[in-house]
Amino acid sequence: MKRMAALIRQVLSAHRLDVPNTSAICPSTTWARAPPYAHHARYLAVKQGGEHNSGQKTSVKSLKVEKQEKQEVEIKQFMTVSELAQAMNKNIDHVYEALLNTSVDLDDLEPNTMLGEKWIKEAIKRCGMKYKWAKVVETKIRENKDIQRQPPPDLAHLVNRPPVVTIMGHVDHGKTTLLDSLRKSQIAAQEAGGITQHIGAFLVQLPSGEMITFLDTPGHAAFSAMRARGALITDIIILMVAADDGVMNQTIESIQHAKKAKVPVIVAVNKCDKPQADPKKVKRDLLAHDVVCEELGGDVQAIHISALKGENLLELAEAIVALAEVLELKADPLGLTEGTVIESRTDKGKGPVTTAIIQRGTLKKGCILVAGKAWAKVRLLFDVNNKAVAEAGPGTAVEIVGWKELPSVGEEILEVESEQRAREVVEWRTYMEEQNKLKEDQRAIVANQKQHQESYKKEKERLAHLSWKQRKAVLYRANKHRMACRPSERAETEELSLSLIVKGDVEGSVEAILNILESYDADEQCQLNIVHFGVGDISENDINLAEAFSGTIYSFNVAANKSIQDIAAKKQIPLKMHRVIYHLIDDLKEELGSKLPPTTEEKIIGSLTALKHHKDDVQIVKTGMECGISLDKVIEFNVGDEIICYEEIEKPQRISWDPGF
Repeated sequence: MKRMAALIRQVLSAHRLDVPNTSAICPSTTWARAPPYAHHARYLAVKQGGEHNSGQKTSVKSLKVEKQEKQEVEIKQFMTVSELAQAMNKNIDHVYEALLNTSVDLDDLEPNTMLGEKWIKEAIKRCGMKYKWAKVVETKIRENKDIQRQPPPDLAHLVNRPPVVTIMGHVDHGKTTLLDSLRKSQIAAQEAGGITQHIGAFLVQLPSGEMITFLDTPGHAAFSAMRARGALITDIIILMVAADDGVMNQTIESIQHAKKAKVPVIVAVNKCDKPQADPKKVKRDLLAHDVVCEELGGDVQAIHISALKGENLLELAEAIVALAEVLELKADPLGLTEGTVIESRTDKGKGPVTTAIIQRGTLKKGCILVAGKAWAKVRLLFDVNNKAVAEAGPGTAVEIVGWKELPSVGEEILEVESEQRAREVVEWRTYMEEQNKLKEDQRAIVANQKQHQESYKKEKERLAHLSWKQRKAVLYRANKHRMACRPSERAETEELSLSLIVKGDVEGSVEAILNILESYDADEQCQLNIVHFGVGDISENDINLAEAFSGTIYSFNVAANKSIQDIAAKKQIPLKMHRVIYHLIDDLKEELGSKLPPTTEEKIIGSLTALKHHKDDVQIVKTGMECGISLDKVIEFNVGDEIICYEEIEKPQRISWDPGF
């Protein structure tokens, strides 16, 4: 009892309350009230215990106002800006503002930008919250669902197959004309501008009965990547060199592709019927590139032909057949099908369509195929003459209809047992691509953060001699433009830019255009932004994208129907439709140049208002004679000054980008 009374006295004393006689407080007392004048007093609760033998236990508890708990945010080691904002239950602007005045470069920060652990914690701390690590969910290692390659074929099952021959060479050296003569068609006349715009595959039967599958690869500089693909799936390369033109840039590139793919070469010296033709010079020039023809002591066959007149074409075909026999080209027509996509496009009536070279097995209707992240159940097969066929064996080119999505050119085609298996493979490949992309993003994040930290450290060192108030003032002035408005409300930069939507007839053509655009190096003049690219005709979605980004649509070998053109005209969206690729690039260069401010040039014109010799008005004063001059403005002159009259002329600028043709 005495102990409890002493405790009460101690508590009341802390609140400046006088308790003259603690013995007056009995065990049955429930409330002890302070004197009436002590308005700031707190009431103390005295808890009465029950019956006891050795004494009574009573506890005293003061009333406290609990502090408000900070919001907890579940975090992971890497989170995007939008994921962090969602976890914080805030909008993205809060994350941006929380990272203001840090070494994070806010200009490069997008909603899908990955943030490292350091900046995740920093943003949460600056927002007055606390973090906790999200529970780690144990996941099993995913089983590899990709296709397992077939074992090597049984030698007893191997049969002869047609050789796959690629014709390569410089533009306008006669490749398409050669094929035109071999298969008695008019492909050259149908090509825009006389230039082959994408890979074609053709099966040619010679009078002797042998079959040869030809790949016609474009010769223009824009299609270097496509020619490289052709070399990697071919057995023999026909190197076309014009006898009146000689070895050119694309000739050298074709030789390099052949060497890289380790494919044997036959030289076709074309246009030998021309008066200025010099086949011997062509062969000598090829020596510099390690192509040694037979008559110069090498093992490369060289055939003199005229593709236009059809001269010596049979001799060229016999050379191909002879080399194919030496190579002993055989394949297994049994088992699951294997092949390579050499072209892909979207057909209005057929949907996604690919042209492929079959390399193993026999492709039939109903087969389930996988190519990259696309799969197909074969509905229809067409040969190179667009005739429906029931099957396609090794060494033949075939058009495949039935793809769920359009596979990329160059993808390997593999047959699987069922549709379920095809979906598993595609799902696995998509998952692996996402994982690889995530790893690349994380590596980029680490490198980017390291760079920002280094620059931030240098900035701190630069301001180290200033007081903290001075540093704060400097940083405020430096970031004032960022604080003016929230990041999501910031206006676009006033830098010149051109946004593009690129559409093409086939994937190879689109890829070729994109390869050219990758060489763009004039961003300091005008930024070039590729908003979207794809295969097929111009759609309303393309128009909407162009409107959203104030962009221009460039198309190659595709059309836009009347309704699409009307929508584009109504929304003032430029449609630049072309059938020759270098015309498209020239048009693009002109549009880029039109966005640049004009340059000013001074043109000396020499006009005056009056000219006198002594007291007489004259029209001409010869060199060395004295004269008087009247001008339309008051100008101060000094002895020795030269008087030049000129006018300023504005001239349009040209973009400095040179794509190479």
